[in-house]
Amino acid sequence: MTQLQFSLNMEKLKDSVMNSNIDAVVKSTIVLILNEYMEKERDEYLQAGAYERSEIRQDYRNGYYDRDYMMSIGKMKLRVPRTRSGEFSPSVFEKYKRVDQAFTLGMLEMVVNGVSTRKVKNIVQELCGEEVSKSFVSSLTAKLDPIVREWAERPLNTIYCPYVFVDAMYIKVREHHKVVSKAVYIATAINEENKREVLGLKVDHQESFEAWASFLKSMIDRGLQSPKLVISDAHEGLKKAIQKTFIGTAWQRCTVHFKRNLVDKMPKKGMKEMVVDIRRIFEAVTVEDARKFKEAFLSKYENNTKLDKVRERLDEGFEDSIQYLNEPTKYHPFIHSTNHLERLNEEMRRRERVIRIFPNNQSAFRLLGAHLMEYAESKQQQKALLKK
Repeated sequence: MTQLQFSLNMEKLKDSVMNSNIDAVVKSTIVLILNEYMEKERDEYLQAGAYERSEIRQDYRNGYYDRDYMMSIGKMKLRVPRTRSGEFSPSVFEKYKRVDQAFTLGMLEMVVNGVSTRKVKNIVQELCGEEVSKSFVSSLTAKLDPIVREWAERPLNTIYCPYVFVDAMYIKVREHHKVVSKAVYIATAINEENKREVLGLKVDHQESFEAWASFLKSMIDRGLQSPKLVISDAHEGLKKAIQKTFIGTAWQRCTVHFKRNLVDKMPKKGMKEMVVDIRRIFEAVTVEDARKFKEAFLSKYENNTKLDKVRERLDEGFEDSIQYLNEPTKYHPFIHSTNHLERLNEEMRRRERVIRIFPNNQSAFRLLGAHLMEYAESKQQQKALLKK
């Protein structure tokens, strides 16, 4: 690396020290050093000093321009030398470019982790002594758009996922000067290596057959092969969309939701024993045992008229709730419910609460997509550590 020798204007530095507070002294000192450094860099680039005749001269001086430069101690104005051709560029800005990038990434990280743009603005002011607008922070976060979009539209034909989980959560979005409710559709999966994958994300209108079918088809268009099992709650539009979209795929009703629905219909008296009997059904290891325990439950409580709705619901939804038992036993703890997806939704909800109302669909897709990317990357890192 070239070593540049230069001297400072000590009179200017002395004046800064004598007539300014310590913050101004630090800034003035850095400005003097950087200005002098850039001046010497231009001399070296030209291979000629000021007013010097030289046969190896590369270009000619062309004055200066002012440029604001942000550092951790605040904003400062530098006097940047230029050349006639415009090809000279001081290394100062390149040298500190990674600092700017780190600072920008830090702000993006704060937003993705649920810090509001207002708080980010206040943090920047506290660190740098300079105020930035909320719109400036928002414009920075827009840099995530192409990254999140590319990730969300990546091909899915490189892996096979036998077990796919789908669920939806609701958020508030401004649309046509009104605040409306929007559904966020999310799909995750377990691949052949028993590792979790995030497959898809979509922000759309409220849950319906058409919306769910469109979301599932978008993943097929990206190369998703029909899974063995799709695990979800019992939303009618979703059930119909799964049947129409994934031919030959079985549907697994989330056992946690199903048991909760059954318990909600039970009378308070004697509930504890009934709950134990219900749990025994879904703790079975084989389909045969589950069916045996179910018949035992129906027989035991057949004369209890207060359990008519419970027995009816159990009989109606039973087969859909035990499809996971047809899969290898090692997968049973992971595919009987959508619990892991609901935990992921809750983490997204924690970050979404800070914003409360998204200004538009794109901002919601950006933030939630960035969080899902972060989650997916953490799973990949865990996978890499396990392989070591």
